[in-house]
Amino acid sequence: MSPARSKKASTRTNLVFYSGGQDRRNALIHEDLIELALTPRRRHARDGVRMTYVPFCSEDSLSFFRRFERRYRAFGATRFDCLPVDDPALRGDRRMERTLLDSDVVYLAGGNTFYFLKHLRRSGMMPTLRRFAADGGVIAGLSAGALLLTPHIGLAGYPAFDRDENEVGLRNEHALGLVGFEFFPHYRSSARLREALIRYSRRSSNPLYACRDGSGLVVEGDRFTAHGDVYLFDRGRVRKIGP
Repeated sequence: MSPARSKKASTRTNLVFYSGGQDRRNALIHEDLIELALTPRRRHARDGVRMTYVPFCSEDSLSFFRRFERRYRAFGATRFDCLPVDDPALRGDRRMERTLLDSDVVYLAGGNTFYFLKHLRRSGMMPTLRRFAADGGVIAGLSAGALLLTPHIGLAGYPAFDRDENEVGLRNEHALGLVGFEFFPHYRSSARLREALIRYSRRSSNPLYACRDGSGLVVEGDRFTAHGDVYLFDRGRVRKIGP
């Protein structure tokens, strides 16, 4: 299923959008993620998959990284690296660039989206991530990390009753822009939230996909797959897509 009004994805684009909520329903998305990592670079299954985990901050990153490692090792990944985005030692470090480019999957974790974007820029990772994506590498984003794959992070601060706090005073909200749609994680049954997203979609030039936890999107070139409970908000209208 192709996203309405989205820009045509590059034939080499391989992206996975997670809403969150690490429950059993995410297993299908994990499987697709590993399959994408094996396919584009014509790797052999015996080589395994190298994954780089990019947490939004250094605090508690090691414990989250260990959980990440256990989760994806069960799905066939074999080598893991961790690059906290706000680690000052990474700025201008060629090893950081090499680690990203040598990965099969780069995973942008959840957290405060404004803080994440600010330090993603400071670290110098953004051009490397764009290059990695253009070369057929797989980028996965969880919640805040998923917003970073879209044109901008406007939805991080919307609606006012369900938003990240912009404590870092970020003004430039332009993100990686690897797709032509917007993404809203942690969607739930709420008339108030539904109406807020309908209003947003009336003034947005991009379609908006909202996912409940345990759901997500997989973009492989011009192929688009919705897993779980995914809702499309477009021009003031909303409909459920996927199974």
